[in-house]
Amino acid sequence: MPDKKPSLLLLILFVVPLFFPAVSSIGVNYGTLGNNLPPPAQVAQFLKDKTVIDRIKIFDINPDILRAFANTGISVTVTVPNGEIPNLLDISYARRYIDANIKPFYPQTKIDVILVGNEVLHWDGPDIQMKLVPAMKTFYQALGQSGLKDIKVSSPHSLGILLRSNPPSAARFRPGWDVGILAPMLQFLRETKGPFMVNPYPYFGYNPKQEDFLLFRKNKGVYDRFSKKWYTNSFDMLLDAVYMSMVRLKYPDVEIVAAETGWPSQGESYEPQCTVENAASYNGGLLRKYNSGTGTPLMPHRKIETYIFGLFNENTKPGSTAERNFGLFRPDFTPVYNIGVLKGEQAQPTPALPAPRNGSGNKGQPTSPVGPAESKKFCMPKAEATDTQLQSNINYVCSQGVDCTPIQAGGPCFSPNTIRSHAAFAMNSYYQREGRNAFNCDFAGTGVVASADPSYGTCKFQS
Repeated sequence: MPDKKPSLLLLILFVVPLFFPAVSSIGVNYGTLGNNLPPPAQVAQFLKDKTVIDRIKIFDINPDILRAFANTGISVTVTVPNGEIPNLLDISYARRYIDANIKPFYPQTKIDVILVGNEVLHWDGPDIQMKLVPAMKTFYQALGQSGLKDIKVSSPHSLGILLRSNPPSAARFRPGWDVGILAPMLQFLRETKGPFMVNPYPYFGYNPKQEDFLLFRKNKGVYDRFSKKWYTNSFDMLLDAVYMSMVRLKYPDVEIVAAETGWPSQGESYEPQCTVENAASYNGGLLRKYNSGTGTPLMPHRKIETYIFGLFNENTKPGSTAERNFGLFRPDFTPVYNIGVLKGEQAQPTPALPAPRNGSGNKGQPTSPVGPAESKKFCMPKAEATDTQLQSNINYVCSQGVDCTPIQAGGPCFSPNTIRSHAAFAMNSYYQREGRNAFNCDFAGTGVVASADPSYGTCKFQS
């Protein structure tokens, strides 16, 4: 534990400034799950001429987008679908994939990074998970054989890879994944100078009592008594948790990239945190922090490459209303709010943010870092989640070693024998086992944290 190994924390405070180069870009995730979105050519011209955004990340290898961003100077990160991972173990297949999907557009389109899958450890089973790093290595080798040696290879992760994140000094990766998958991946990234990409979403950890801390507003701060560091926002805490987990595997020198982070401007009635003011506060604070280059308490003076999610509101995206309202812009290019990404605009969120509610300054240090809320919490399916989605959640949870016998025939939670009832028990069991972090109840937007105890009869839900 960190308090028993002070030398580890002292060491990283000295080595951090030596390893990390400055980065001078702000990125955005360009999702396309909408039937009213403008053509890629118009998007590329808009970003180039009207905004300070100089890099995008897409969730596929869309030839129309790659063609549209040719000769714009805007960097592009593309994603190979998770389902291609087994195929990429064959270098001949990888070469053909690159010949068909990358070479026709490079270098006219500035493809900097190719992602092998998206949140593979979170959503795929052990068979695909164990093939991820070998597929990354083979794909990188195929790029070199194709003459594309300047393109990096990586794979982004949800923060479900963390066993714990609070306090950051005590964070670590999940056992099994840590040495079985993440250490080999970090070794590969070190050798190839590729980035370790993570998706930190303070939004998933929303708590009204910590709203100002989550939204980059003025607040009393949180003190990590082991590292002796103050935190003024949740984003820094999550990144430092990832960093300390990397330190424990002896990979402090691998670059970290915040591949996705954002806040929705509208949500359902059970998502009161989803407002224009909150979205402007979070993304505006994120942009100001990025431009300041201050880094985090454990990674000082480091300008961490960051991709805001997302570029547009996407009206056909599944899930709750919040999932369709993460955009900085509407499909007609009008801003949902003003945070300073348009050239010539003042970096002042619109509408004006409310005054902070938590006082001012760091007055008095808490004796311990902020912990989980005292009230009981449960992970439940959202009302609009489909049976197909919920069955996928059940399959995933039960493949991760969670005890699913209570929802099997004869078990105390088998009746009522419905997918939704079984999913509720399975999702909550996973959420409780994995640490009760809000992101452990995301399930691709189909889960929601609730306070009402769903236990019934002999079926008892963990809390």
